[in-house]
Amino acid sequence: MRGTLLNTATVAGGALLGCAVGRFAPPAAQETALAGLGLVTCGLGIRMFLASKNPLAVAGGVALGGVLGLLLGLDSSLHVFAEWAKSTAGGSGRFAEAIVTTTVLFCVGPMTLLGCLQDALEGKSELLAVKSTLDGVAAFFFAAAMGPGVLVTALVVLLVQGSLTLLARRLRPLADREDLMAEITGAGGAILLATGIGLLGIKSLPTANYIPALVLSPLLAVGLSRLEARGRNERNQSS
Repeated sequence: MRGTLLNTATVAGGALLGCAVGRFAPPAAQETALAGLGLVTCGLGIRMFLASKNPLAVAGGVALGGVLGLLLGLDSSLHVFAEWAKSTAGGSGRFAEAIVTTTVLFCVGPMTLLGCLQDALEGKSELLAVKSTLDGVAAFFFAAAMGPGVLVTALVVLLVQGSLTLLARRLRPLADREDLMAEITGAGGAILLATGIGLLGIKSLPTANYIPALVLSPLLAVGLSRLEARGRNERNQSS
């Protein structure tokens, strides 16, 4: 859990510093910084999506995952939690939006899963240390632009990564499959791209609804590869 505790601390620390700086930044500067973060998030999302070895599986996983997430009410539940945290903490402005945006940004991606597995199974925190640095810097800029809602995300990071660490032994077979991790990364990239689009003000998308794609995309990849192998065997037998 050392890596997760470090990650939680860097997000909280970055957010506190960002809030302190953000008080002195004019609204125009905050909007400019937020747009820049949106561009970087889109770029990161595209890069992750291109890591997929089976874009068809990712496309199907994102589409089906979005529908499943809608039926489960994932995005609406996250917004309800964010609004509850906002009212409890007496937040204002973009408090709830900051929670939703940074929760997706900090908890979706291969480093979250792989880092927790390394921390739990090997007792090493190298991956989570790198992630902690990146998240801390991002938390600083998001808090400067969007306010103290990012502080709440530190607790979400603790909950999500702590749970993954406890489930590490069950998730190990998944991390050992490079082909499956590629599709998880690709689906995570699509979700981050949706987050970036929202930050740029192009269109507000229910990003949390697409989280099931992180599970469905690798499953579809396995199914498609088996169908392809069966078709190949049938062609070989007929010839």
